[in-house]
Amino acid sequence: MRPEDIRELLRRQPFRPFRLLTTNNLVYEIRHPELVALTRSVAHIGFPTSQGTVAERIVGLALLHIVQFELWIPIS
Repeated sequence: MRPEDIRELLRRQPFRPFRLLTTNNLVYEIRHPELVALTRSVAHIGFPTSQGTVAERIVGLALLHIVQFELWIPIS
C-alpha cells in the first residue's frame, strides 16, 4: 500500500477508525490518527494506553505487507 493511501485515511474529516490487514493475516486497528507516523516504506503504529492517546508501544509495519484496509465503527 502506498503511504499516500494511508495518509488520506488518516486525514479524513471527521476521522473514521480503520483496520489494516497484512500478508501474514495480522490486523492493526487505527483508532487515533495521531498514533500513526508514515515513512516511504513503513507505518509506525502506536498502541494507546487505556487512559488516552499516549502510545504504550509502537510497531513498525512495512507498507509492502499491507494488503487491505477496512473502515469500521468500534463497538464501545
